[in-house]
Amino acid sequence: MKVSVIGAGAWGTTLSILLAEKGQRVTLWVYEKELVPEMQEFRENRRFLPGFQLPETVEISAEIQAVKDSEICFFAVPTQFLRAITKLSAKNIGPSAVVVSASKGIEERSLNLPLEILREELESDKLCALSGPNLSSEIARGLPAATVVASEKKEAARAVQESLMLERFRVYTNTDVIGVQLGGALKNVIAIAAGVADGLNLGDNAKAGLMIRGIAEITRLGVALGAKAETFAGLSGMGDLITTCSSRLSRNHFVGEQIARGRKLDDVLREMKDVAEGVPTAAAARALGRQNQVALPITEEVYQVLYRGKDPYRALTDLMTRSATSE
Repeated sequence: MKVSVIGAGAWGTTLSILLAEKGQRVTLWVYEKELVPEMQEFRENRRFLPGFQLPETVEISAEIQAVKDSEICFFAVPTQFLRAITKLSAKNIGPSAVVVSASKGIEERSLNLPLEILREELESDKLCALSGPNLSSEIARGLPAATVVASEKKEAARAVQESLMLERFRVYTNTDVIGVQLGGALKNVIAIAAGVADGLNLGDNAKAGLMIRGIAEITRLGVALGAKAETFAGLSGMGDLITTCSSRLSRNHFVGEQIARGRKLDDVLREMKDVAEGVPTAAAARALGRQNQVALPITEEVYQVLYRGKDPYRALTDLMTRSATSE
């Protein structure tokens, strides 16, 4: 089948490699037009995923019309840019296409999840969310991994599952679209807190506490918004949280670690090639928590550190000295 990937960051490029390995006809749409000639010549995305070859069967294009007539279309762009890119591509995506969000975030302005953005901007109702513990460079290297695709339309989820499932890349399906999206988005906020803990050399006990209390507040907000609690014990919840909080390959962990070492947020972000989704998501999640009267203490402290300049050590101290309660 013809499959398109919109967005040639590290994850979009990796998805293209996986789909081509599965035998699909893949079009990779690149926002940064200046990258296309080099990518076409060397079959490598030297900016976002250096060192990995793009199969010859992947068509690389900066023309959005190239995605026309795709049976499955993956959006692999940062959530804050998803609406603009969806508007740009809408005329080329038919109502019968299966549309997949591979973004992990919450739109800061509207507090919408990715599938809500896609639903507002596209004709297709075959919408899916892809999420899980998926570090791009590990998957591009051929290491085994698992992910989950969620949709209210079971046949759409199965189509995505079949398009991606490989011996080294296991794909599960789920119907809890809210839970799968929130797990993927909110773990980035907790990963920033875990990065702060590592940057301050607070030890594994402290980080474990942050992670487990982090999944507790993610679950609270998720259930308040209509998700199933058990979803957060799965790949897009605890699975993704463990990976993102523990790996040095995590962009959000890196942000927290650098801030804990005294660097300014703007300076850290300016030097990064990829987007750290947890930064805008911290503000959006905080707003969602307040809107739904759900306590998100870790998210609140991450927000204060990122947006109000609070001292990271003071933020963790305030978490540790909260009123005693039951688990």
